[in-house]
Order: sequence, then structure tokens, then C-alpha cells
Amino acid sequence: MAEKEAYSQAAGTGNYEKPTGLFGKYDNARRYWEDQITAIFLAPALERLVLRKKKNNEKLRILDLGCGSGDGYELLMGVRKSEPLLAEPSVNIISPDMLEAYIGVDINEDLLGQAEACHCHNPDLEFICADISEGLPGSISDQEPFDVYFTSYGTLSHFHDDQNAKLIADIFRHAPQDSIFMGDWLGSHSYEWQDLWQDTPDSEQFMDYRISYIFPEEERDQHEISAFPLKLMTQDKIKRIMDQASQESEVQFKALKFFDRSIIVGRHTDTGDYNSNCVPYRKLINSLYEMNNRTDLDELKFKYSSRTGFEELNRFFNAFFAHCTVLVKQTVEMLKSYDEHKTNIEDIQVKDKALPNPVKEAILSMSRLIYQHESIESDDFRANMIEPHLAHLLRKLEIELQPGTGVGHGLVGLFEIKK
Repeated sequence: MAEKEAYSQAAGTGNYEKPTGLFGKYDNARRYWEDQITAIFLAPALERLVLRKKKNNEKLRILDLGCGSGDGYELLMGVRKSEPLLAEPSVNIISPDMLEAYIGVDINEDLLGQAEACHCHNPDLEFICADISEGLPGSISDQEPFDVYFTSYGTLSHFHDDQNAKLIADIFRHAPQDSIFMGDWLGSHSYEWQDLWQDTPDSEQFMDYRISYIFPEEERDQHEISAFPLKLMTQDKIKRIMDQASQESEVQFKALKFFDRSIIVGRHTDTGDYNSNCVPYRKLINSLYEMNNRTDLDELKFKYSSRTGFEELNRFFNAFFAHCTVLVKQTVEMLKSYDEHKTNIEDIQVKDKALPNPVKEAILSMSRLIYQHESIESDDFRANMIEPHLAHLLRKLEIELQPGTGVGHGLVGLFEIKK
């Protein structure tokens, strides 16, 4: 199977382990941008679920389908409360004592070996090698129902529509009332694979996906990198699959949220494998998060190259990239202004009154940080306070300005099961 070979190849490089920072699978953008966006969107539903379980004196059961190295466990256990008090010692929605079981399922033995090595100390975690391409395997369907049925990072893009519908129908039958299902696919119109864009609302589209990003840029041409098919999805296509699964299972569901993840930091913005116009924005965002490291912010002014025949997408990306660029430019101007004139915070104005409110709020938030920085002690305030905050604000713009239709690397749907 091509997928197994590709993921085993990636695992064998050593770059699929858990290093952090500027490079690798678990780089800064993964931990502080992508995982956090998923957690932020998931938090309201998860918080309601956990409160209900606590009220009934029940514990939580989680099924992670396509678990890989067990990353879903870390993501879910790290989802934070929506409005934690400053004095609270813990802000995570799920505390370890709330977890009855986490079961991860994957077909790749190498990734499961990594998961076992990372989590072998925790008796509440179990990892099972099984194929989910034809629905829930017997090793899962024979188990007690779960409260969260979780997929991440394009798991469901490995399958055709009918396979997706069969798996989700099995989940619907197995799941209890008000449980959560999170489906994760690849977005069909991510800028990082603009060369592959199609206007095919009624047909399935697969791309030949390469985990080329796992190799340093100077080494990529030296490796024969395995490719495998991944399905590209829109919100409308997901809705049709969900309706088909509901009809097959005779179980109702409520769509809670669709969201795009990684509009400007998708893995292949750096490789350019599917769009040679891409600027390596992920590398620059990684740099913003790196402690004691200054980033050339002029390189972070986002540029979008339009593609003929996709006017609606061009309008969205032109506007989104322009709004992100306004924030970066304003940050650069404020840094220069502060150094040269010691401008007071009261003098800062958002010049373009037509900007969306999230952009105005981001500019004002950055101005407050810059012009009050002398009251805050920090080693290299720009590197360790201003740049991470800029990354935070850019991430916030992605959250607040996206349509949830398939314009990011990932397209995620959150659903509540109704019986």
C-alpha cells in the first residue's frame, strides 16, 4: 500500500520524531498554530461534553481513528477552557482523572511503534493496528461506545466518498447520544496546491501527495519520495457524505462547525511542489515563534498570485493575504516609529477605516504591546514578545476571516450525534 510505504519512509528519516522548533513534523507552526486552531474550534463542544460527563459522574472515552504516532491524545488533552481564570493552576478541559480510555487505531506499524514508545507509561491508552478503509473494524465496534470520535490531519482524505460514508455511518451507529465526531480532510482549494485547483463540484478529486516537507530543502532532490493519493474536499462534498452516512445509519447529526486550517502555513507552502508561486511562509512563521530569534518581517509581507478562472477564490485570497500584510506592515512601521520618535500609544490610529474589525483589533493589540514594552522586562523584547504575538495575531486572523469551505491545507467538520 502506497500510504504505508510513504509514512514508513517518513518515520525512518528521524524527522517524524518529536523535535521542535524550525524544522520537522513537530515544528513551531504545528504546535503553536495548527494544533491550537483545531483546539480552539473544538473547545466549546468538548467543554459542554465534559461538563455533562462530570455532572453524571462519568469518565470520557476517546477513539482516535488514523492516530499515527498518537498525536491526537496530546492535542485533545491540551484543549484549553474557553475562559479560564488567571489564578487557575490548570486550564485544560480534560484532566487525566477524567479519562477512562483513549484508543488509537492506525494501519501503519511504524507509527504505532512511535505511539507506544511515547505513551507506554499511561495505562489508559491503547493502540490497535487495524484498517478503517471499510468501516469500523470489529476490534472497535465490539467495544463500548465512545464520547469523542476523532480524526486529524487529513485522515479521511485517504478514502473515497463511499468509504467515508460507510465509516461515518458505522460511527453513527456505534456512538451514544450527543457524542462528538470530528472529521478531518484536505481542503480542495489550498493556495499551496493552486496548480491542482478544479471546479468539479460533483466529482471526486485526488492529488498525488508527497511527504517531501520532512526532508531539508537541500536534500529533497536526493530522495525518491513515495507518493500516495489523498482526496481534496469542499464543505459541500462533506455535507453530502454526512447526509449519506445519516441515511445509511438512520441516525441524525448536528453540524456544529466547519473550519479551514493552515491557509498560509500549509506544509507545501515551503516545498512549492504544487504551486511554484508559494513563498515559504511556514518557515517564516516558525521563525516568529522561535525564542531569541529575530525574523526579517519584510519577507513576511504576503503575496498572492491569482489563477485565471477562479474569481471567487482569487477575491478571498487577495483580501486575506492583504489583511495579513496590513498587520505586518503596521507592525514594522510601529517598530520604526517607536525607535525614531518614541510615539505615545495614544497617537496610534488605524488609518484604513474600511478594514474588517479583526484586522483593526489586531493592529491595536500590537500597538499596545509595542508602546508599553518598557514597562515589561524581557530579554530581547522583539524576539521573545513582539514576534510571537505577531504570530498569535496572524493565527487569530486565520480563525476569524476564514470561510470553512476548503481554502486551507485542512478542512475540518465538527458534528454532534443525535439519537
